[in-house]
Amino acid sequence: MKIKIVFIINPIAGGKNKNHFSKVIASHLNTSKFEYELIQTESEKHAYELTKTAITNGAEVVVAVGGDGTINEIGSALIGSTCTLAIIPYGSGNGLARSLKIPMNTIQAVKLINQFKTAKIDAAKLNEHYFFNMSGMGFDAHISHVFAKDKNRGLLGYVKATFTELKNYRSKNYEIIIDGKTLKEDAFILSVANSSQYGNEAHIAPRAQLQDGLLDLVIVKPFPLYLMPLLALRMFLKTADQSKYFISLQGESILINRTNNVIHLDGEPKLVNENMLIQILVKAINIIVP
Repeated sequence: MKIKIVFIINPIAGGKNKNHFSKVIASHLNTSKFEYELIQTESEKHAYELTKTAITNGAEVVVAVGGDGTINEIGSALIGSTCTLAIIPYGSGNGLARSLKIPMNTIQAVKLINQFKTAKIDAAKLNEHYFFNMSGMGFDAHISHVFAKDKNRGLLGYVKATFTELKNYRSKNYEIIIDGKTLKEDAFILSVANSSQYGNEAHIAPRAQLQDGLLDLVIVKPFPLYLMPLLALRMFLKTADQSKYFISLQGESILINRTNNVIHLDGEPKLVNENMLIQILVKAINIIVP
């Protein structure tokens, strides 16, 4: 019997045109192995609902055709199921896809699905929410809220928002309990990482791995703004954790008390008023990998 696979397409992800996608699937998906369906999302949380329906209808694979936000919705719906996640990267940063070495080229990503090699990766749970790549509650979260209002999706829009907001943002105070140990820090950025990077090969947590059963807590302390280019360069060189402005810790459970309610989950903005308990979910989801 053929494997039932559902492609869930976010038409606005990454600001990239996906009109040709159906032709790519028709030409390059192994239809002797897969029986497929293509569905477009129409609103926020629609990918989650479509995934739940796909599971009910017997789908064995659900493919996120989009970025980390699309993966977040689909992956959240897959938690606790035997259904497998696959990714066709179309986002602005594609942090999780890049960490998994999934090809950025659409045709090559489809051919990877044909190989059907799977692995289990960790996920994280923040209160009742899930994330798979990265969560943050500092400047990166602030930018995700600004970026969400911008009609011009894509890397350029993200960079523009970053430099526009940089001079006005002020560090926040956090109380953090990680595996029972307490610390208090002022942080410009506070990220909890399951993978090593935001996306576009910007590695905020170089030690983070998707199968190590640990979360990486990264605190970027207040720094002179003129050092921003150097700190950014460190992320691309995977040496961010060697800077004196970075604190990097690992743990299975992280409780964060803070004064602001702005966070992001896999790049998507969210307001969370209560304190945040973040826990690792070991080998929580099946995914197609190289």
